[in-house]
Amino acid sequence: MASNPANLWVLLGLGIAGILLMTKKFKKAIREDFGAFVQKLQLLPPPQPAPPKAPHPLTGLTFAVSDIFDIEGYITAFGHPDWARTHDAASKTSPVVSALVEGGATCIGKTVLDELAYSINGENKHYGTPTNPAVPARIPGGSSSGAAVAVAANLVDFSLGVDTVGGVRVPAAFCGVIGFRPSCGVVSHIGTLPVAESLDTVGWFCRDLNILCRVGHVLLQLPFAAQRSPKPIIMADDCFSLLKIPADRIAQVVIKSTEKLFGRQVLRHENLNNYLTSKVPSLKEFQSMETNGEVKNSSIRMLGNVLRYLHMREFKHNHEEWINEEKPVLEPAILAQIHEVPEASVIVKSIRNEMRSAINTLLKDDGILVIPTTAYLPPKLGAKEILSDDYQNCAFSLLSIASLSGCCQVTVPLGYHDKCPVSVSFVARHGGDSFLLDTVQTLYASLQEQADIISNSKLSSNTVSQEQSAEIAKEKGNQAFKEKQWQKAINYYTEAIKLSRKSATYYSNRAAAYLELGSFLQAEADCTKAISLDRKNVKAYLRRGTAREMLGYYKEAIEDFSFALVLEPTNKRASLSAERIRSLFQ
Repeated sequence: MASNPANLWVLLGLGIAGILLMTKKFKKAIREDFGAFVQKLQLLPPPQPAPPKAPHPLTGLTFAVSDIFDIEGYITAFGHPDWARTHDAASKTSPVVSALVEGGATCIGKTVLDELAYSINGENKHYGTPTNPAVPARIPGGSSSGAAVAVAANLVDFSLGVDTVGGVRVPAAFCGVIGFRPSCGVVSHIGTLPVAESLDTVGWFCRDLNILCRVGHVLLQLPFAAQRSPKPIIMADDCFSLLKIPADRIAQVVIKSTEKLFGRQVLRHENLNNYLTSKVPSLKEFQSMETNGEVKNSSIRMLGNVLRYLHMREFKHNHEEWINEEKPVLEPAILAQIHEVPEASVIVKSIRNEMRSAINTLLKDDGILVIPTTAYLPPKLGAKEILSDDYQNCAFSLLSIASLSGCCQVTVPLGYHDKCPVSVSFVARHGGDSFLLDTVQTLYASLQEQADIISNSKLSSNTVSQEQSAEIAKEKGNQAFKEKQWQKAINYYTEAIKLSRKSATYYSNRAAAYLELGSFLQAEADCTKAISLDRKNVKAYLRRGTAREMLGYYKEAIEDFSFALVLEPTNKRASLSAERIRSLFQ
């Protein structure tokens, strides 16, 4: 029977309206991918030089920058809408950002950071806390949370952040990516908003070691130099005692790798607290001023207090006037701290000078200090432990070593413990950035190998229970899905995947939840993984087809629906979906 032309036009109009609606939803989903981005933009590199000149060193790479870097024509929001409201767009682009673009990389956006880049937690109530891709129920770490998340989620090849008191190191550790904090002063922070200038350093995140070094050569402007092996590699044993997980899970990875590559004679063990007590005498004066001589803390703990003091004092100097004038809504912890900063600048200056001399003397030109990046696994979102004295003291004690000495530090992921990322940090003397990059390049593959060996040796006896746990997590995800708690379902399916990465069902089920949230790129990626594990997974083809239709990949969507029909010829959903897309273009 012939169709009524008027009805056809109505149906076509409804179809187009639906596509436009879903496209709008898709754009929102893209903007909120893992909550990493504040703003999408595009800074394109210059054309490639003609042969025989070498191509740009960062050709083909994409990157993002924390919203603390100036980009011409855009307001630098500094993690707070009131800052954005009261400041004009930048008139120039940060030289660091320009150098990366001129080096061949494409900048695609600005990322979320803690409000006024103050905290190390990664939470932001104004723009939303970015989701930690490695463990979604836990904090991503800050202050450069969005930059770390963008890398961990594979949204960019690398990203820029500012490390003042751990702004690169902590989120790198919590999100399971590589983070590099260069020596203080070797990378310009012109065109970045100041947090605490004497501590601020421009750092970067990546997943790939080769990219870490390529970016390092551009930003550090390193000349060619022969690669040197580290000697000694110093394990700070008392720092590892701060860990809230078995210290051997990290220390043994480094020890085994060092012995394999350089021999046991290269290893040294040091009680850093005892060493610094003798080499940083001004700490005693600071401790007397802070506690009136009533309580004695270790030198490492006192350094953490010095770092917090210096951070608060310089932040207050930079931003107290704006805070008093604009009265922005700020975290209570920030307000409390900046209004109660004691005066101890002369002592702190002495401590910093003594610290740099002490660490440089310990490491000389070819030494590496090994410490945990953080003492705790990433805390759960909203967990009270973030505010506990022990959490804060442990965090700042470890972070103070490089921050106060001005030395360079790299955070290296070492797999997982209790389903959370773990890492180790290597520190080289101030100015030893090239040597530190070379050392990590030499050690990296062995570190990953040893991390896998240690992890597998502990997990092999639990293989059966892990598979059972994965199934339990999947069932919890199914229940959350039935109750339309999409994000909760995603978290459970993610847990199941981490426990067993060989199940197509887990990826396919998570894709279904992503579809409900309009996160079509994630849904497509999960379905592709499911199909690679099980070529006959009809649901994965149907869900990928739906995701591709919403993304506007109509040809690929029809192919997915058609393949589902080959596997299941009576599947009405596949048939109707394919016909619907074809009808729009006839």
